[in-house]
Amino acid sequence: MSDRYARQLRLPGFGPEQQRRLGGARIAVIGAGALGSPALEYLTAAGAGRAELGGCITVIDPDVVDRTNLQRQVIHSDAAVGTLKVESAAARMRAIDPDVEVRPIAGALTVDTALDLLTGHDIVLDGTDNFPARYLASDACEILGLPVVWGSILSYAGQVSLFDADGGYGVTYRDVHPVPPRPGEVPNCAEAGVLGMLPGIIGSTMALEAVKHLCGLGRTLQGRVLLLDALEMRWSELPVARDPRRAPVTELENLTITCGLPGVELASAGGADAESAAMDGGADVTIDQLPALRERGVRLIDIREDQEVADGMLAGAEHIPTGTLLADPDAAGDLEGAVLYCAAGRRSDAARTALAARGISRPRRAAARPGGRRGPARARGRGSRPSSPARSNGPARAGPPRPCARRAP
Repeated sequence: MSDRYARQLRLPGFGPEQQRRLGGARIAVIGAGALGSPALEYLTAAGAGRAELGGCITVIDPDVVDRTNLQRQVIHSDAAVGTLKVESAAARMRAIDPDVEVRPIAGALTVDTALDLLTGHDIVLDGTDNFPARYLASDACEILGLPVVWGSILSYAGQVSLFDADGGYGVTYRDVHPVPPRPGEVPNCAEAGVLGMLPGIIGSTMALEAVKHLCGLGRTLQGRVLLLDALEMRWSELPVARDPRRAPVTELENLTITCGLPGVELASAGGADAESAAMDGGADVTIDQLPALRERGVRLIDIREDQEVADGMLAGAEHIPTGTLLADPDAAGDLEGAVLYCAAGRRSDAARTALAARGISRPRRAAARPGGRRGPARARGRGSRPSSPARSNGPARAGPPRPCARRAP
């Protein structure tokens, strides 16, 4: 056993057998951002996912490193700006331990890819930063029978837990959050802000929970949500239980669809009636309807602030910040039937309500259409592993999975 792990091998209850379990574990980390960064570094340093033991660490993220990420996403360096996050993370992990088996996947977890990408792992760490992705990760893990460590941060608060459907009897994310929040109800980190140390604490705790679960150490957070108030530096605990009325998840579905523009999340809408009304100018519109509306001359107005639109805007849209629009709506011209959008929907809702209160024709907001994908008829058993070996030499694109290499111990 390498002296690399000498300090943790001295721990009561953590011996060579636990180290081998950790090294042979197949771990999927969704998101190489604020939460994924410390989790990936500490898992690698602890000896997880070692090639010679048949383990691996899969990193799933579609994004590239942006300079605004560096304040909290500590796995990335300034030199990595503009490169794929999974590529940057993999390079750092291999620098920590050249024997780690990293499987970078440069793509998003979607209803079409989730089951394939997560199959064959022993545990999943959910480091995503939006509700649709969290529900999707939890649902996929419930279908596959996989435990998932979940973490969340916002402003000065953090949460972490371990969910495990455990054959339909354990707690999942849907038991803690049975009803998805309305679009715009909860701000994201871009709007509310976050101190970089907070995801460091929560992400490290996620890694610790994964190690405890894999090695059979102590008491995990299953059935409990750990809450951190960073301003008071106070930890508290919320007990959670499975809702006995909740039916097991058998199908993956999209809760919302985003337009693909950084910082813009679109709300739900639906139905043929809504579509007809939208085209006639009487309802919110779906993302699919925007091209047709543009051709018909409908105005698309981005009401985000100047710094938010630096990454780009929807094609054909014009930019009028919220404050400017409300301060002098007459300068914006005819707003009847215009489509407003912002980062998460709160400002567009508030703006159109304020305009209507002044007697100005109520504009609309962009919205998206839900979709879904049915999972397999039976949950694939935990520990079912892909059979064809392949070592990752670079980031794979989301699609058919490339399994972790199986090496003889």
